[in-house]
Amino acid sequence: MNPLAAELARLIAADGPLPLSRFMAEALGHPKYGYYTTREPFGTDGDFVTAPEISQMFGELVGLWCAQSWLDRGGPAPCALVELGPGRGTCMADALRAAAALPAFRAALTPHLVEMSPRLRERQRLTLAGHDAVWHEDIATLPDGPALIVANEFFDALPIRQFQRAADGWHERVVGLQDCALALALAPGTMPESLLPAPLRNAAPDSIVELSPARSSMMRQLAERIVSQGGALLAIDYGYAPSAAGDTLQAVRAHRPVPVLETPGKADLTAHVDFQALAEVATEAGATVHGPTDQGDWLRRMGIKERAAALQSKASPEQAQAIDVAVARLTEPAQMGTLFKVLAVTGPDDPAPAGFEGAA
Repeated sequence: MNPLAAELARLIAADGPLPLSRFMAEALGHPKYGYYTTREPFGTDGDFVTAPEISQMFGELVGLWCAQSWLDRGGPAPCALVELGPGRGTCMADALRAAAALPAFRAALTPHLVEMSPRLRERQRLTLAGHDAVWHEDIATLPDGPALIVANEFFDALPIRQFQRAADGWHERVVGLQDCALALALAPGTMPESLLPAPLRNAAPDSIVELSPARSSMMRQLAERIVSQGGALLAIDYGYAPSAAGDTLQAVRAHRPVPVLETPGKADLTAHVDFQALAEVATEAGATVHGPTDQGDWLRRMGIKERAAALQSKASPEQAQAIDVAVARLTEPAQMGTLFKVLAVTGPDDPAPAGFEGAA
């Protein structure tokens, strides 16, 4: 049992089982043993690879999307370019490079990065040296005014709760102790089924439904800000729509799945994003939702094939082949093209954002 598992076991022994949301929050964000506070998980030497690390084209197209969104809003100045959970800073660096193609936009914006991990903040400072970026531990300290907000693989890491249907009703899944080891169990009391999405309340026996108050709260705050102060949100993540039952909580270490409870703080924990739930929250806040649409379709509409051709015109044969591989990985259905979804949130009177032409 590693140090965080031992600490959680002591907590459970003293106070009783923990909701999965508490376990997930501790495993990822514990100040001493948390996954994101103790390691740099990105890249081939880490535990997983995100789209910005696959190709510069991804971040560049995000930057172009932000530039067009800025133009659509009349070019407000100043304007915050915000990234939530910015990893190593790769996406922001590529977006800023693309933004430089529109000098007025680049002059108007200030990069803001919301990052809880001191270790990752230091890596981001190296990546973004010379860009006068500003760091925040929480969205509460972002400056007032229009903001273009990017959330790539951000919502999937926010804690979830799980509920399982038993013979007597719905029970919350919790982390308890069995033979001195962490183990999943069902809380003894049932919960009101009214807390679940209406279409899922009569799911089959043993079905699992995931809810994320943390995601809903974050989306509500962001949508309310966009409605009142202007701007737009671009959220990209692996997930699904419409809402559906299923256990999507997973742990990954060294690019391989591992048991969720095995090594808390040593493996990445994520769950697929319910995009319908996010869209409903944003709509309730008065915002307009665009999508979700498949990542592959969005990237193609944004011009990834044209950008790839431009890069290949100056590339060696080996580099050109690597660009083709990257485009396929980002857009093909068998890879990231359909599993990953893209959703935009704008003000109620704003024009439809780039890349969502024909999207639901």
